[in-house]
Amino acid sequence: MSISTSPGSSKVEFKISDDESSSIDASSDTQSSKPTSALPAIPSSLARERNFLVGHMSKSKSAVGIDELNRYFPQQRLRLFVGTWNMQRCEVPENVDDFILPDHEEFVQDMYVIGVQEAPQDQKAWEIKLQETLGPNHVLAHSVSHGVLHLAVFVRRDLIWYFSYFDEDRITTRMISQIKTKGAAAMSFQFFGTEFLFLTSHFHSGETKVKERIDDYNKVIKQLQLPRQSNEIYKQESGNPFPRFDNVFWFGDLNFRISQPHHHMKQEVENPATYDIREALKCDQLKGNMKRGKIFHGFHEAPINFLPTYKFNPDSDQYDTSVKLRVPSYTDRILHRSKTESDVTCLHYNSVQNIRTSDHRPVYAVYDVLLKPGQESKVPLSTGQFNRQVYMEAAKRRAHGTKMPQRSTICTLL
Repeated sequence: MSISTSPGSSKVEFKISDDESSSIDASSDTQSSKPTSALPAIPSSLARERNFLVGHMSKSKSAVGIDELNRYFPQQRLRLFVGTWNMQRCEVPENVDDFILPDHEEFVQDMYVIGVQEAPQDQKAWEIKLQETLGPNHVLAHSVSHGVLHLAVFVRRDLIWYFSYFDEDRITTRMISQIKTKGAAAMSFQFFGTEFLFLTSHFHSGETKVKERIDDYNKVIKQLQLPRQSNEIYKQESGNPFPRFDNVFWFGDLNFRISQPHHHMKQEVENPATYDIREALKCDQLKGNMKRGKIFHGFHEAPINFLPTYKFNPDSDQYDTSVKLRVPSYTDRILHRSKTESDVTCLHYNSVQNIRTSDHRPVYAVYDVLLKPGQESKVPLSTGQFNRQVYMEAAKRRAHGTKMPQRSTICTLL
């Protein structure tokens, strides 16, 4: 490189040789092509194609097609957490890590669907607690409530673009109650090309009310109007809407009991080392009626390997000692059905014994679910919508360690 000045001028001229010029150009190209962040690099060619996530949808490529699916799920398998808990109208606990983030799970799941019955009066506080627990990498995609039933879907923030709009429905099975305590809250959506339906329910209570619980189940099926656009067509063809969906998950306080004397079951469960779960489940009302084809046709439940989840004395590991002496039972259940049985595999099914604010214990299941590509031309996408208010409030509390406001320590009995 040489430097010269023109006579009578303050202008400085730089002269670069051909060899130096080519060296600089090569160095410049090398530096500009290297991303400086830890985020996945976005190729310029992808931006030129006007891909949905970079520009706008093209005619040749789908935002939920095989390329996008393989980009996030190379094995086309989703990790799904489904949880259910009858909260007995108690205040939101300060810590629900053992429920949402069990110790044996090394990684946080891709999607969380959590249904509660007898939800707290401040249901927004419950959503914030879930968001705070999961952290900023997940967002509340959608929630629906029906009286004291509440259903929420959280998903990894990167994946919010691949949802359709959410459909929701509410069914009441106890018409005389001013507060909707029995029935179902449901939502459906498409994720990539896989169609999901989730329902959380609270059925009739009472050890002998088996027929009423089966009636509740049938009422929900009969009244369920999901998906909205094609529901009538599928009901005419099959008598229920379930065949419309690739995967259906139904969970909640189904209230089915163990048909055994209280003293017998209490003696059994107080000795976990000798407690025979298989023998107890032979008297389980839900399993018995499923075998007889009276309820949950085509649904499956993973093997139960935990203690009964109902009914506990307040803030105690001791089963019911009140005058009613409820039989320890598996009232809280998670079931699923799929178009193809091998599409869904249950990896874990368990209860949480050390969250004692309610007379029920939370129950959760972790699933491995097959995904398929889709076409956004058939189902409109939700364009990345999520609950920002819940996200921001949870982020503040997570950053500053703020406790949830507590109104009362007294639970409401329904």
